[in-house]
Amino acid sequence: MNGKDLVVLGKFGAVYGINGWLKVNSYTDVPEGIFDYTPWQIQLQGNWRQVQISGKKRHGNGLIVKLADVSDRDQAQLYVNADIAVERSSLPQLAEGDYYWRDLMGMAVVNEAGYHLGEVVDMMETGSNDVLVVKANKSDAFGKTERLLPFLTDSVIKDVNNAERRILVDWDPDF
Repeated sequence: MNGKDLVVLGKFGAVYGINGWLKVNSYTDVPEGIFDYTPWQIQLQGNWRQVQISGKKRHGNGLIVKLADVSDRDQAQLYVNADIAVERSSLPQLAEGDYYWRDLMGMAVVNEAGYHLGEVVDMMETGSNDVLVVKANKSDAFGKTERLLPFLTDSVIKDVNNAERRILVDWDPDF
């Protein structure tokens, strides 16, 4: 399996109990939402492979899962910290103007005057809006190497061009 077509939705945490259950750290908006996407692909020793889930449940404030081919704690230990991904085609199609964070990573960010601010290296959720973390390769003329830009369509984000891998913004480079 080629990891390029996969989207990471979570990660296995610690082993839970003696029968091979694993804690799940979900990156989906609603934690249980990770169970809506199948089949799961996991990365072990640099290779992606499909796994089957034989049990899943909420436990306290977290989630635990039982994999079909795992029957004891020692086998489960091999999966600790492994990424959980699904094929991109399993994800719902988004409405025009909506984006998966993964799609924005690595895009160049340029303001309306043509000033290159850097590339998207991360995203943050603040509650009121998402924020682009934009990094330049080196300190620019304004002494900036990193900027945080609110992902506010129309006011800050003017255009997201997937084909050119570029985001056009209304942003003063001195800010």
